[in-house]
Amino acid sequence: MLFYLAIGLTIIANIAYHLFLKITPQNSNPVVALATTYLTAMTACILLFPFFSQEGGLMESLRKVNWTSIALGLSIVGLEMGFLIAYRAGGNISVAPVISNTAVALLIIPIGVLFFSEALTAKKVLGIALCLVGLYFINQADTPV
Repeated sequence: MLFYLAIGLTIIANIAYHLFLKITPQNSNPVVALATTYLTAMTACILLFPFFSQEGGLMESLRKVNWTSIALGLSIVGLEMGFLIAYRAGGNISVAPVISNTAVALLIIPIGVLFFSEALTAKKVLGIALCLVGLYFINQADTPV
């Protein structure tokens, strides 16, 4: 049940994410807009910390942080800057995330297989083929991406 609640949260947050990126004012500096976003995110994390605190508190939690948090932060900047620029360039909110997320899903499959021992079944291969067909049709649409 927790898995489905978490996935529901990601779906709602992802919809809000794309909506708010799409309506971010064109005349706002993208770096300042994202810095404000991260300040808000940091504030939210500080407020959420008591609900997720572990034994040892904040200092012990900070000792357990490693390079992956920095790499994730840089990845998030790239993700958000990419979508923000794509939307400012006229990208459609109904198409840009589909293209990006489908491409990510296709490209991450070999990573899962090679580095995390995930199985590549016949059903997954069929899903890959359907994703490729979907990408083809989305890119054939009459409206600009």
